[in-house]
Amino acid sequence: MSGETDLIKLYSGRILALAADIPHLDRLENPDATVKKRAPLCGSTVTVDVNVEDGRITNFGQDVKACALGQASASVVGSAVIGATRAQVETARDQLSAMLKKDGPAPDAPFDGLEVLMPARDYKNRHASILLALDATAEAMEQVEQANCA
Repeated sequence: MSGETDLIKLYSGRILALAADIPHLDRLENPDATVKKRAPLCGSTVTVDVNVEDGRITNFGQDVKACALGQASASVVGSAVIGATRAQVETARDQLSAMLKKDGPAPDAPFDGLEVLMPARDYKNRHASILLALDATAEAMEQVEQANCA
C-alpha cells in the first residue's frame, strides 16, 4: 500500500496541472533548429523548435508525447525558455539531472519551477522523460550556434 501512496504523492495536483497546461505546443513554421529526443525506457518523446537571435531563444515550439512527469517538465521549460541563452538551458539541464540523480537542489531561475519534480528522484525510470525537454532544447541551441559559426 505504501508504494501506491508514494505514486499518489508523485502525481500531485501541481504536477497534473502543469501537464494539462503546456505552453508553446504549436510547432514553429521556420525554426532555426529542430530536435527530437526519445526516452528509450518509456518511449516518451519531445520535439522542440527554436528561433534564436543574439544567442537568446525568441520563439519556441514543442510537441510533447510523454508521461505526466515529462509533460510537467515540458510545461515548466516552455514557461521559462523564451529569452534564455544556451548556457542557461544547459545549466538548467545539468541542475535538473543533479536534482534527480544526486539529491541536488532545484535548478536556478528561470527554471526553478522544476523543483515540483523533486518527488521523482526515487523513480529512476522516469528521469529520462523528465529531462527530455531540456535535453532537446540544449541540443537545438547548440545546432543554431554551430550553424552561425559555419
